[in-house]
Amino acid sequence: MAKTESLSEVHQSVNTDKRKGWKRILAFIGPAYLISVGYMDPGNWATDLAGGSKFGYQLIWVLLMSNLIALLLQSLSARLGIVRGLDLAQASKQAYPRWANIPLFGLAQTAIIACDLAEIIGMAIGLQLLFGLPLIWGISITIFDTILLLFLLNKGMRAMEGFIVSMVFIVGISFLVEMFIVEPSIKEIAKGFEPSILNGDALYIAIGIIGATVMPHNLYLHSSLVQTRKIERNNKGIKEALKFNLIDTTVALNLAFFVNAAILILAAAAFYKNGLHEVAEIQDAHKLLSNIFGSVAPTLFAIALIAAGQSSTVTGTLAGQIIMEGHINLRIQPWLRRLITRLLAIIPAFFTILHYGDDALGGLLVLSQVVLSLQLGFAIIPLIHFTSDKKLMKDFAIKPWVKVLAWASAIAIIALNVKLVIEEISGWAKQANNWWIYVIVIPALVLIVLLLLYVFFHPLLEKKKNASRSLIPHGNALDIGKIDKISYKRIGIAVDFSKNDKNTIRHALIQGGKDAHYYLIHVVETAAARYHGNNVMDHETMSDAENLEKYRNNLEDLGYASTPFIGFGNTGKAIADISNRNEMELLVMGAHGHKGLKDLIFGTTVDSVRHKVNIPVLIIR
Repeated sequence: MAKTESLSEVHQSVNTDKRKGWKRILAFIGPAYLISVGYMDPGNWATDLAGGSKFGYQLIWVLLMSNLIALLLQSLSARLGIVRGLDLAQASKQAYPRWANIPLFGLAQTAIIACDLAEIIGMAIGLQLLFGLPLIWGISITIFDTILLLFLLNKGMRAMEGFIVSMVFIVGISFLVEMFIVEPSIKEIAKGFEPSILNGDALYIAIGIIGATVMPHNLYLHSSLVQTRKIERNNKGIKEALKFNLIDTTVALNLAFFVNAAILILAAAAFYKNGLHEVAEIQDAHKLLSNIFGSVAPTLFAIALIAAGQSSTVTGTLAGQIIMEGHINLRIQPWLRRLITRLLAIIPAFFTILHYGDDALGGLLVLSQVVLSLQLGFAIIPLIHFTSDKKLMKDFAIKPWVKVLAWASAIAIIALNVKLVIEEISGWAKQANNWWIYVIVIPALVLIVLLLLYVFFHPLLEKKKNASRSLIPHGNALDIGKIDKISYKRIGIAVDFSKNDKNTIRHALIQGGKDAHYYLIHVVETAAARYHGNNVMDHETMSDAENLEKYRNNLEDLGYASTPFIGFGNTGKAIADISNRNEMELLVMGAHGHKGLKDLIFGTTVDSVRHKVNIPVLIIR
């Protein structure tokens, strides 16, 4: 694989060297805004609405604490990407054995699916509120945002950041206007910043708020996005990048905090104060806003919801690409990556609507955020280990007081998660017919706890071993040594009787000269050829055989020996079979020249062939 960088399509694509003064700072602004959308997605809306309507302003301090923890962890994530040039998944792959990276990938992928589930539900609800579209149709439509992602990726990093910032702006303005409409009590808001003891529903919603704010996939994403800026790889350049990215992160996440606080305050002022304590559903909030404040507030609410869902879905896809390439070194097309994630998230949403009805989606939304919180430990613990390591981070390892704050945040989140899990399982255990708790849930939890302990202790026990590991994703360069001339004697040439054949044959003859024997290969792809193979004698087969013979005679006149071969059916398989059967040493092929949509529909013969042969394949364009 030629490209090994995180998000290689846009790696170091934004140049910062040519800018001076405030324009230089602007060159670094962007990555944290892509991160911030994850802090104000539909999942946040659900938890903030539930918290505000049930407990008034009581949980604002949880929002503030979550935001401060997020600011600390995101700055560590950016530090890892800038200093080591690795994203969190790549660093995990280097630090942990393969068997541990597979479940870490699975857990991170689960978090992304949970996040995507929130975007799907939020988008579907927003479309229903604005246009009256049934939820089941709204969920189906969300498959097509894959096209938007492809468009943005092709336009480059700055275009994607511009789209995201405009979506964030829409959300922010919408809630700013709504804050003026509801006129909340400043005194009671200030009182909400006082910490309080959490139990039962308050704890469940508080953990949902933490999971919706400190999102695990954002830690992977931020460590990659900061690498889109081209910086000088010296102490001065790295220090400057760290400083500007801290500014970027602080501003973006504080804006996200104000949006989240606005949603919670809106719910507290509009619903809790009016005795409407059970407004956990986004649809209910929209309806009640309409009843209390008329048409402007609910319309802004729905527009902001769609904007939040659409922007978050783009960043979720990028995070999915990062964890797949980083943890298990698997790279697939972004559109396919997006489609897989979206389908895995759509299935539970479809099932919930069909089995439990539209009203159950709000509960599913909050549950998705709790799942995110439960996965946080597996991202936070490695991140703190990596950024604390002086051998790898050198002068840029985090200071002791930062380390204390980071570990305190990790312990607080994990402790709250443990408390929630114990409370939930205790509740389930009291129900009848609860055998599945002991057969499925508890064994799974034991394995997860063991993995979490391993993730924590492994870097401590293996520090010396890890220090000697290669920091290059694909190992070190080898000593090439003396080069002997390769002389090919049996060369295959795939032809299709297009204008490209002349160039393909010319390059093949250069490789072998007049001492080699050439095998002219053409594949007949008609329906008859696919079914009848060698027995087919249709017009196309006979015409192609005559054309191959013309090529053979032409080469003979030039002094080259060749043998024609016709294959039938699947092009890639037929070319590979003929090559293997005749023990060819080199295969020369013309690239078919498909682009974009044609590649998606027809696929590539070159890719198919190279996976089926064990000889060099020369591609001629």
